[in-house]
Amino acid sequence: MTLDEVKANLDVKMEQSIAAFKNSLTKIRTGRANPALLDTVHVDYYGAMLPLSQVANLSLLDARTIGIQPWEKGMGAKIEKAIRESDLGLNPSSMGDLIRVPMPAMTEERRKELTKVVRGEGENAKIAIRNVRRDANESVKKLVKEKLASEDDQKRSEADIQKITDRNIAEVDKLVAAKEQDIMAV
Repeated sequence: MTLDEVKANLDVKMEQSIAAFKNSLTKIRTGRANPALLDTVHVDYYGAMLPLSQVANLSLLDARTIGIQPWEKGMGAKIEKAIRESDLGLNPSSMGDLIRVPMPAMTEERRKELTKVVRGEGENAKIAIRNVRRDANESVKKLVKEKLASEDDQKRSEADIQKITDRNIAEVDKLVAAKEQDIMAV
């Protein structure tokens, strides 16, 4: 492995950490409806627990309502039960074949709780990025130890790795701030 490969690998892993963080942010509820909120809901489908998206069509009916269209007639009651039993605090209602899931208005207290959750997720993402930095620095030290790179190369590489780390941590901070603002908006 060369120094360039270490840096390329570092970039890829940090991008993956940020992508995972963005994905976890979509699951945190704001005042608006988002079908991704229901990604964690699993439904009993003939003895197998399947994600809701594999047994029904999810869509937005309006800014505060998610519509669920089951693919089979008998699944409506099971889907409603699975959503009620999830820890999302949602109350679905049936209208014929269509299940409507209105997003309840959030209280100020709940908004503050959610901002704490967002900050916690952001901190986890930063920890993941710092772990990637540590691994990259160890790889560079290993290359120097094996005489595949000089100590000057090590110093330059560690400085570059730190710049990449700082840039990615700033990106996480920006995402956290945007999500907090989204949550606190009434």
